[in-house]
Amino acid sequence: MHSSIRPNQFAVIQLPSDQTRIVKLVPNTFAANQVIGRPFFLTFEILDAPQSDGYQLRVVPAEELHAEHLIEEAEADGEGEEGDSGAGTPMRTNRTIVDDASTQKLTTQEIEELKKEASGAGKDIVAKILESHANLDKKTAFSLAKYTLRKRKKYIRRFTVLPLDVSFLANYFLDQRDAQRTMELRDEHVGLLGCLGNVHHGGESTLDAIPTIKPNGRYFVVDETGGLVVAAMAERMGILYPENEDEELESTDGAQEENTEKKSTTSTPRRKRPRPMSASGNTITVIHAYSQPNLSLLKYFGYDINTPDESHPLHTHLKTMSWLQLVDPSADPILSNEPPALSAEELAELKASKRTAYYFKRNRWEKFRAVTDEARAGGFDGLIAATLLEPAGILKHAVPLLSGSAAVAIYSPTIEPLTELMDLYSTARRTAFINRKRDLEVQKAPGETVNLAPLFEEFPLDPTRLLPPTLHTTRVRVWQVLPGRTHPLMTGRGGAEGYLFHGVHVIPAEASIQAAGTFRKKRKVETTSTPVSDRDVEMTS
Repeated sequence: MHSSIRPNQFAVIQLPSDQTRIVKLVPNTFAANQVIGRPFFLTFEILDAPQSDGYQLRVVPAEELHAEHLIEEAEADGEGEEGDSGAGTPMRTNRTIVDDASTQKLTTQEIEELKKEASGAGKDIVAKILESHANLDKKTAFSLAKYTLRKRKKYIRRFTVLPLDVSFLANYFLDQRDAQRTMELRDEHVGLLGCLGNVHHGGESTLDAIPTIKPNGRYFVVDETGGLVVAAMAERMGILYPENEDEELESTDGAQEENTEKKSTTSTPRRKRPRPMSASGNTITVIHAYSQPNLSLLKYFGYDINTPDESHPLHTHLKTMSWLQLVDPSADPILSNEPPALSAEELAELKASKRTAYYFKRNRWEKFRAVTDEARAGGFDGLIAATLLEPAGILKHAVPLLSGSAAVAIYSPTIEPLTELMDLYSTARRTAFINRKRDLEVQKAPGETVNLAPLFEEFPLDPTRLLPPTLHTTRVRVWQVLPGRTHPLMTGRGGAEGYLFHGVHVIPAEASIQAAGTFRKKRKVETTSTPVSDRDVEMTS
């Protein structure tokens, strides 16, 4: 994630009223010009006096932001000294204050006129409101600071720019947008789904010394949350955020300076474009049921699936394919209609428009053919699913393509589909499956192969391929912690509880294996006894 604000980047705008908005910082707009290039977590104040080029922003320093807190502590200390003095001056309280509309002398019309005339970014309005309050001198330091802070939040226009991450996006759609769009995924669900799925990124190291360890994994994903699960996985794998453009510019500038003396009259070759879906490791393969996947939420992280950015890591590391391409590639219209390979002479005879159409069809066929062949070859390191489809149908085709010890994690807003899946992989079904398979092997004639069709009619899934199935749920509750009033907040939203299924893929043995440990004789423990003296015998008697 970048430490400074970049143009055309989505960011979180936090208002003083604790409300948040997700906006796109487009250059040459009212606020974005003066925000781009600055670090995150700065608080800006919109000045009321417009300049020739529009409203101006001012960076609010930290001492000004915490001035109310410092004043509150100073006044509280002063009141304590007065209350503890020998004169016996009582400490001020709010018992005699009736805070209603009559205590404020300024009317709503006068405040609206002040908004039009004031030029101090709302400070003059707050100052006049405090002067016009009848009971201001009777308020305690805490009450005065709280009243002042409330008026400043209302009349002083400030905002803070925060970086946008997956955690905030999940909570934003859950609380302020359509929660059904993301299947009511909460932040804790997203984190647990990545942990159970063993989604990780091992960096750029190839670990040549340990060939059995794979630093960069390949993952199957079934995502019906609009791309939220894909974004969470990409964040864990280090391919969600685009590379730092500042470092690229510095490297290109240095290379240009070094090659200044080596320039020739010939033009430099153009930079080779990266082929989409071409990465061999650290990849996400999304399986969808439509003509193209619904990954619209990736636009918040600088990647649009319809018009992809070639410089974004997801352009090469994110792969998409349909269920038809995975299950029956010959029935897919894209893969079944292979464009004929034309020679250079035949291409030269074509018109420019037909040549462009030929390259488009040929490149599309090669892209999906490579992704399909790679997926059907198997060897994936995990399966992560968040879908309303039947989980058994997904696992029937995806589990055989996983490698040994690959993790399977499935999210469902309700528990019923996952309890059915737990039953399909239960110990009782596993035992019955093994016994039934052994009976079929005994009944077959010598030299014939075992017909497992009756077995899979009775068992839709192979229960010996996933061990040990577990069901999880989690919810982070907000607690109010005050002296004598510690309790969970009961005003949280309802909705789905959310459950996760987890299992580890194992490869069944082709033949029966019998193992016996090495027998070792136990060492005899020598016991030593001390002789009993005549004196001890007499004492005992």
